[in-house]
Order: sequence, then C-alpha cells, then structure tokens
Amino acid sequence: MSNFTVRVELHSADEPDYELLHSKMEEAGFTRTIEGRGKKLWALPKAEYNLEGGGDKQDVLKAARAAAESTGRKYSILVTECNGRTWWNLPEA
Repeated sequence: MSNFTVRVELHSADEPDYELLHSKMEEAGFTRTIEGRGKKLWALPKAEYNLEGGGDKQDVLKAARAAAESTGRKYSILVTECNGRTWWNLPEA
C-alpha cells in the first residue's frame, strides 16, 4: 500500500475556502494527520494531507484536483509518494 503526502495551495483564498477544501479532501479519503509510533497522531501543516492507498500518483492528483475545484479558486497541487517519513515539532492531533 502506498502513502502520499499532498500539498494543496489555494490562490487568493480565505479561511472559508480552506474549510471547504478540508471537507472535500476528507470526503475523498485524505486526512490532515499522520500516524507515529504507538498509534499517536500528529497534525500536518496547513494545506497538507495524507492518503494511504488510493492508487498511483495520478489517481491521487485527480482526487485532490476534484476537491480543489470545488472551492472555485485557482490552485496548485504537489503529490509525493512516500516510502517512510520523519518530522520535527508537529503538533499532536
């Protein structure tokens, strides 16, 4: 199973736009957390998402694009397939 980190930047957006994006990304199976040791969850930075499974990078991009389109804003997306992660100072979720 693949893991993906996805960054979605909405251009000229405000908080309600991001709230809609978060909702649509969640509906598509994305989370705003990653799991660490002991099943502890950590919050990702604003506008970053996690997806476990979900097919290949193009499938993940397609799902993220559909969520971003729902905001009516222009956007940029970066999809990274992960083979392990490490982090520092993320807040506990």
